[in-house]
Amino acid sequence: MSKHLSKKMLELNEIMKETDDLYRNLAKKFKMSDCMIWILYILREDDRSVTQSDICNMMYMPKQTVNSSLKKMEAEGYIELLNINDKRSKQVCLTEKGVDLANNTVDIIISKENNALSKMDKEEQALFINLFKKYKDLLKESFMEI
Repeated sequence: MSKHLSKKMLELNEIMKETDDLYRNLAKKFKMSDCMIWILYILREDDRSVTQSDICNMMYMPKQTVNSSLKKMEAEGYIELLNINDKRSKQVCLTEKGVDLANNTVDIIISKENNALSKMDKEEQALFINLFKKYKDLLKESFMEI
């Protein structure tokens, strides 16, 4: 591997880790776990009914971690877990208390994300998203060789 490519990889990893740290710091500021922030985020961004399983798949986190956070959120009155057709699946719904929490946390994050993205023109937005997705797909393909 060339030194140039290796240096670019370090730079990319630093950017990704710093971005993760931005979200982690917001979670701390809101006195919430990372997992809880992302669960609320999914519930606010997804217009359809979302199950526990959907959330696990969308978060790319261990099922046990997600389920622990869901149980805690349910105990604190932020969500309800409702039985649906399949007894094993439960729909996750925000309670009124959960909606209030989302209004004061993830809705602010989503607004700031949209604001940051809007500072790129439409072509830059498309290029950024397409290149990042391409990188992720190529990385996934490469990792499958391991």
